[in-house]
Amino acid sequence: MSTAAPTFGPVKERAVGIEERQPTGLRELLLDHPRILISLSLLVLLAVVALVSPWIAPHNPLLVDADNPRLPPGPGHLLGTDELGRDVLSRVMWGGRISLPVAFVAVGVGLIVGGVTGLTAGYRGGATDLLLMRLVDGILAFPALILAIALVAALGPSLKNAMIAIGVVQIPVYARLTRAQVLQLKSLDFVTAARALGASPIWIVARHLLPNLLNPLIVQISLSAASAMLAEATLSFLGLSAPPPTPDWGFMINTGQSFLVNGDWWMTVGPGAAICLAVFGFNWLGDALRDALDPRLRR
Repeated sequence: MSTAAPTFGPVKERAVGIEERQPTGLRELLLDHPRILISLSLLVLLAVVALVSPWIAPHNPLLVDADNPRLPPGPGHLLGTDELGRDVLSRVMWGGRISLPVAFVAVGVGLIVGGVTGLTAGYRGGATDLLLMRLVDGILAFPALILAIALVAALGPSLKNAMIAIGVVQIPVYARLTRAQVLQLKSLDFVTAARALGASPIWIVARHLLPNLLNPLIVQISLSAASAMLAEATLSFLGLSAPPPTPDWGFMINTGQSFLVNGDWWMTVGPGAAICLAVFGFNWLGDALRDALDPRLRR
């Protein structure tokens, strides 16, 4: 009597009364969650306009026209001119070349430093976890904006120092998120099995932990980019970012707000609308990615 050998393969489970449809690719993900496509399109449009602004801007953003200061929006200047006669639309388009890269560089600093810190603290545990997370708590002891202003004031007002300051403020967010995920993952069976088979810590981190950290980190990146843009605009508004006459959305709002009492609203509406669109795009993208990638929110 022969007994057929059991075959091992993927086990398919089906919940009773509930059929969960998970996206199998990028195309299906975008079709199931159109908010991702809409928000990405908005952000790509802003990035493209900023990238090609040297060729499509109607005027030189630094050109001073003393004969036409504070002109209202019209055919020659769609968003009017500022107090020095410079075209507001051109300066808004060029300002994206400053504000948008700041968000990505600052988020990159926070992601790398904070992610490595949280990963090390969560995986090693013990005294390493205690020391690293107390350093993170030390950063959290200061209000984010106050800490960023203090760092820029200490390093000196410049665009590079503003990026560093905003990146430092982002470190605790990624450190705490990564540590929490690692603590949850390293207690699961597949990590325990890999450790029992003699896998090295580097292999476990690269093969088992990092792939499972991607989804929450991607969502956090999109949300942190919005807060980084607001922080850069605030620092620029206070004169702690790119020096004048560099077109910068925050500094344009600062210079234009003093003329609001005269009814010259167009000097602040242009850069303010650009900041709102960028922040809205990042926040909407983060919410949509969270709904799409988090299995607890998937229906």
